[in-house]
Amino acid sequence: MVTLFSLPKPFGGDAAAAQETALASWRALGDEVQVVLVGDELGIAEAAKAAGVEHIADVARSPTGTPRLDDAFARVDAIARHPLRLFVNADIVLLPDLLDAVRVVRADRPFLLVGQTRDLRVVREELEDRTKLRARALAEGRLRGAVAIDWFVFPAGLFDPMPPFLVGRASFDNWMIWRGRQEGPVVDATADVVAIHQPHDYGHLAGGLNEAYFGAEAQENMRLAGGKTRMYTLHDASHRLVAGRLRRNHGAIMRWRDVLRRIAYKLRRLR
Repeated sequence: MVTLFSLPKPFGGDAAAAQETALASWRALGDEVQVVLVGDELGIAEAAKAAGVEHIADVARSPTGTPRLDDAFARVDAIARHPLRLFVNADIVLLPDLLDAVRVVRADRPFLLVGQTRDLRVVREELEDRTKLRARALAEGRLRGAVAIDWFVFPAGLFDPMPPFLVGRASFDNWMIWRGRQEGPVVDATADVVAIHQPHDYGHLAGGLNEAYFGAEAQENMRLAGGKTRMYTLHDASHRLVAGRLRRNHGAIMRWRDVLRRIAYKLRRLR
């Protein structure tokens, strides 16, 4: 059904435990999911071997050494065994409800399936009872909001050609939703899919959180995306998946309200 791929951080400290738990949850999705780890950071090859999943090394990088997303997507396409892709951040625990959502949404036309994640600390042993873990995430997990976009399901080729975005920097995820809206429906599956984000810091980056969102490479991602008008979020999804049924997302008009507000402000300033 789906080729899942991710570009993990180095497997060290708390990040190692979180990523190993996420990887175990992906493997537990079964034979319908091909799992691929991408990158050369510390411990990735070893984690892939230990989990019995595929590994892609030598991804193209920026002059500062940051992996390029366009090359990662192309390299995954070359070995993918399924027509659908699932691109996910390496600390996200996924449960079987995601595949249920894919079965509802998948169609002959292009689509993009996305959704919010919930902040929750998880220990690997909890994967032994995923029904119980899902219930705990619903009860205790905090939804991270429409701008935190950590997983994407889409047919191969949806984003071709992809700009040379840099991994782990802002804006590429917003561009993906914008591009998805140009090609077909974008479905927000937050109501049906419980995806768990394991909280973390940004110690793997020299500049921390500020570097990821406001540094030079984040600014370059914004430029490659085409600017602020393409910074779409889950508010811009055309549909929502609720109780296994697709519904129009009337919340998408929030973007147009915001655009009109800014236009009105500029017109007042010109008077």
